[in-house]
Amino acid sequence: MKATTRSAAVADHGQGVPLDLATMRETVNILLDPDAVPNVLPLSGAEIETLTLAVRGQLELLIPEVEVAAKKLDKESIPRYCALACIGDARSRLQAEPSRRYGGAAGHARRLARALNALCDHYEKISSDR
Repeated sequence: MKATTRSAAVADHGQGVPLDLATMRETVNILLDPDAVPNVLPLSGAEIETLTLAVRGQLELLIPEVEVAAKKLDKESIPRYCALACIGDARSRLQAEPSRRYGGAAGHARRLARALNALCDHYEKISSDR
């Protein structure tokens, strides 16, 4: 049987199912950088809804992993403090509802995507420091 190697973008988070950070970042790029996907029209309502559900699910997978990793750091650690603050922000964004005042469903999806992107950064930083 041939051994396979996992890319650095796929992180093993201890639950048997790897976190696919590359896919998470691709989803973020679709929402935050429309130029990242060439020849694409603005997202439809259904596409925004689908991407929002994807980002929410990805956040729900990533938040506990970042939290566990951050809590292993020294209590006075700046990366620990920043990661835990980011987790709090992500959780509040998950509880928030879309508002026309702040861009409606598309604005809400972008805010969730920014939280996901930040958590990916924290997870990679904490994981590389261990």
